Amino acid sequence: MLYCVYEKNNLIHARTCVYNVNYHIVWSVKYRRKVLNAKYRRKVLNAEVEAYMRDLIQQIAHDKGFTVAEFETGECDHVHLFVSAPPKISISLIVQYLKGITGRKLYEQFPDLKQKLWKGELWNHSYYVETIGNISEETIRKYIEHQSKQY
Repeated sequence: MLYCVYEKNNLIHARTCVYNVNYHIVWSVKYRRKVLNAKYRRKVLNAEVEAYMRDLIQQIAHDKGFTVAEFETGECDHVHLFVSAPPKISISLIVQYLKGITGRKLYEQFPDLKQKLWKGELWNHSYYVETIGNISEETIRKYIEHQSKQY
């Protein structure tokens, strides 16, 4: 987003501009298991965990100086975020904050999560990030909002 100071004769003059970079971030739990019988599938990110995580992510974003416009979990095993941040905060640092703090806090709040995963690791080490321009921002928001929920 680009905010400019004033407009004169249909020409935009920017003395001071402030902008944010928009990202679509996706990461998954450490072990994603596809079980044919849904009855036996271990749902790591259930409705209760998702609700707690939604508030936790907003708190992390507020504390660290960026915003999370959209948050959804998909198929109970991965997370989608639409994040807006100033360029001084690197995307790797944002992901480090989000995955590190949520992993620790979720284990504290829901100790039974360790039973669903091995070796005490909640999140996969990898993640996916794409930078979003203003044109496709609405498309990404709709995509994140329509992630399937299978509780």
